[in-house]
Amino acid sequence: MKTDKILGEERRNFILDFLIKAASPTTGGELANLANVSRQVIVQDISLLKAKNYPIMATSQGYVYIAKEESPTKMNERIIACKHNPDQTKDELNILVDHGVFVKDVIVEHPVYGDLTASIMVGNRNDVKEFIKKITEHNASYLSQLTEGLHLHTIQADSLDKLDLACEELERAGFLFNGDI
Repeated sequence: MKTDKILGEERRNFILDFLIKAASPTTGGELANLANVSRQVIVQDISLLKAKNYPIMATSQGYVYIAKEESPTKMNERIIACKHNPDQTKDELNILVDHGVFVKDVIVEHPVYGDLTASIMVGNRNDVKEFIKKITEHNASYLSQLTEGLHLHTIQADSLDKLDLACEELERAGFLFNGDI
């Protein structure tokens, strides 16, 4: 049974509450079905919620509410430089997640726009698979294609050893950029 359309502020409150309680990312299409509106209405609502400083992030898997709570596990963070062709993206990301590393984003330096950052938010092989699938389904380009494969990643892990081991394997695979051209 289809419910009535949820309107305006009530819908934005519904979206916010749903995202806060969600255990995993929620797509715009899923939210649109729940609210009985179009996906474009959801995109606009998310923009309005972000404008009110609600910490909502769009990821390749859907929207997530970023809780401000302190994590009981201290996360170590590092920015790494990588360079490879688009066909090697899956291998690069799998190396990272296989070492217990979470990949937050990809960053490239555009000659006109400056730094461009996109959320990736992958932490396991299934996340990587879904990320690659969305790129393929939407015939989208990787940001790194703007910079001949050179890009940065913000990575996190609960130990420095995991970050170090992942970087060592990226180096062996030829993905870690050391400045040699």
